[in-house]
Amino acid sequence: MELVFIMDYLGNNELHAIWLSVKVAFVSLIFLIPIGLLISHLLSRKEFYGRSFLDALVHLPLVLPPVVTGYFLLILFGRNGPIGKLFEYLFNFSFAFQWTGAVLAAFFMSLPLMVRSLRLSQDLINPKLEQVAGTLGASPIRVYLTITVPLMLPGLVTGSILSFAKAMGEFGATITFVSNIPGRTQTIPSSIYSNLQVPGAETVVIYLVLVSATISIVSLLFSDWITKKISERIG
Repeated sequence: MELVFIMDYLGNNELHAIWLSVKVAFVSLIFLIPIGLLISHLLSRKEFYGRSFLDALVHLPLVLPPVVTGYFLLILFGRNGPIGKLFEYLFNFSFAFQWTGAVLAAFFMSLPLMVRSLRLSQDLINPKLEQVAGTLGASPIRVYLTITVPLMLPGLVTGSILSFAKAMGEFGATITFVSNIPGRTQTIPSSIYSNLQVPGAETVVIYLVLVSATISIVSLLFSDWITKKISERIG
């Protein structure tokens, strides 16, 4: 009954915006986890030329206005951008003004949260544990997958939930890069923004806000619960 009641106030565009936001968050998370693990490992365990630059580049979206990040994405990954042209030429694939562009925006805006959580977790791991496993004949990859990653699970879960919530709420970079096209690139935040411009649409806005807040709160509660379970198991 409650679902039917809500659907009475949410049209097809709003329901699509909810579905698209969830899809964008999940798809971006699929790419965030492996890339976040790689970057955090490089920053935590490796010394190389340009390490400080990589660290600053990864965390740049945290300090830049989201609109500026979206503009950079448009310049690089747009139809006339160098990377965008390459993708379109090789794969006949475009990011600009497509839901895939929303995934890209969510990815870059969430990457600092993922990398920071993973790096802090890896920094707390005693390197001697990895060294002992190596002296027993385990390859570096096996050491990482069987020793390092399991000990990083609390950070991985926290980073994943925070990144998911950030992707769900991303607005500035997304609307700059892929615009606000109903039924195509419109997510929950951009749908809220659009409905705020429509007189008499306050009820729709309230329901969208409630949906967004509920998803975020459930995600955070789940993160706290599963992190405690993992910590108890490791401990």
